[in-house]
Amino acid sequence: MDFLSLLEKQSVSYADKPAIIFRDTPVTFSQLKVTAFKIANGLAAQGIAKSDKVAIFLPNIPEYIYSFLGVFILRGVCVPLDFMLTEEEVINFINHSESKILIAQEKKSIDLVNVRNNCPALKAIILFEESKLPESTEKDFLFWGELLKEKTAFNKTTLNEKDYSSIFYTSGSTGHPKGVLLNYGHLKNPLETFDYFIHPGDKDSLLCAAVPFSHIGGLDYMLFMLYYGITLVLMERFSPLEFLKNIEKYKTTIFCIVPAMYVAILSVKEYDKFDLSSLRYAVVFGAPSSPVLLERFHKACPNAYLLNGWGMTETAAPNSFLPTGTNTKEVPNTGKFSPGTEAKIVDDEGKSLSDEKDGELWIKGKAVMVGYYKEPELTKQALTEDGWLKTGDISRRDKLGRYYIVGRKKEMIKVSGEIVFCPEVEGVIQRNPKVKEVAVVGVADKLRGEVPKAFVVLKENEQLSEDELRYFLREHMAHFKIPHHFEFIAALPKNRVGKIDKEKLKQD
Repeated sequence: MDFLSLLEKQSVSYADKPAIIFRDTPVTFSQLKVTAFKIANGLAAQGIAKSDKVAIFLPNIPEYIYSFLGVFILRGVCVPLDFMLTEEEVINFINHSESKILIAQEKKSIDLVNVRNNCPALKAIILFEESKLPESTEKDFLFWGELLKEKTAFNKTTLNEKDYSSIFYTSGSTGHPKGVLLNYGHLKNPLETFDYFIHPGDKDSLLCAAVPFSHIGGLDYMLFMLYYGITLVLMERFSPLEFLKNIEKYKTTIFCIVPAMYVAILSVKEYDKFDLSSLRYAVVFGAPSSPVLLERFHKACPNAYLLNGWGMTETAAPNSFLPTGTNTKEVPNTGKFSPGTEAKIVDDEGKSLSDEKDGELWIKGKAVMVGYYKEPELTKQALTEDGWLKTGDISRRDKLGRYYIVGRKKEMIKVSGEIVFCPEVEGVIQRNPKVKEVAVVGVADKLRGEVPKAFVVLKENEQLSEDELRYFLREHMAHFKIPHHFEFIAALPKNRVGKIDKEKLKQD
């Protein structure tokens, strides 16, 4: 993708149109271009050139977008870091990626002086906002305002789609970090997938409420805004009430959230009183979703299509969507893949399975990552010699060629030899009208090897005993799938993108 040319084009076509609205303050497309060019020139003045790596450690604010664009204009490599990372993780990822510059906002739990001293390849740290560092150390840092003093004109660099564009760290703070390496050609995939399934236009508006820019989904929002000339309403963090208010206030037409966020929205009193008539698409990502949950939400916005989508950082998500016009009750299936992406279901030996058979989903095509940065063994484990990516998702394909995600491999439990998928059990428990949300994990059992355990959150002012819930489940699922243990808790732990943190539940 040629970000320099795209910025120049959109700054003329939509000069006075808001590109970003943040805290009710608009940033026009012409302002976006000027700021991005200044950042690019400021980075260039610090020696950043094509293929150099720049780490970004900011919350979800417009400056994250400016930083992305500044690096992309230079044909550099963005290393977006989650603002929830620990100091140790920040240091490890900067060193592993060999980043030369860090653009950061100060945070109480992060000692940036220590970060600088422990990252030998780091030439400079650029601080956003006024520093609270001791005066004796301020001289060792650069400041955002200094970048904005640079010129706005810019010389074009050579465009090559195979040049590396970004490294997204998905896990592994120590040992073998999993940094997904993407090139500039990969950044076209989200746009081509949206084009194929959703057909957005410049009359649309996007609401980015939860996905951090350190994730591929966050970058997608920026890509959609810039490519289509769409206004991006940016929220620094997810609040279900503010989310609904912003849809109504800014006439949002498209948003993408994870299932747990629907639970939070439906918990807002009189959520169905908000005017959501502007919505054209409400997209679910990140986990299999409950049809009961989505049907409830759909009643508040009957004109919107509810679309389940699928994708991974390793596949420059999104990659598939449920075709529009599909019955709402079929929302849990992830639909079909866009052209240029091959998919197949395989058994444990990698042999293709026929329709209606459960197996691992493998993906092949131009959307598949280059590999894990500086981790050849991890790359070899994930990619076959002929280019198939092993996703780790258990899926099935129906007779119409639509794919259904059953669950992750690690969410498959063997109970006395019988296979149980945690998302399936969660979906049945979710049908109980007293249940707000639920998570099922596998726990060790001396007799059966492993058994399901359900963590259940009840709706406000509801009461439900374990025996009542067991009786309910006996009517809807085979006995071996019913959890052997139940724990009623006030809330489920969530990770940065709003997904339920099952690893924490297992540890607790």
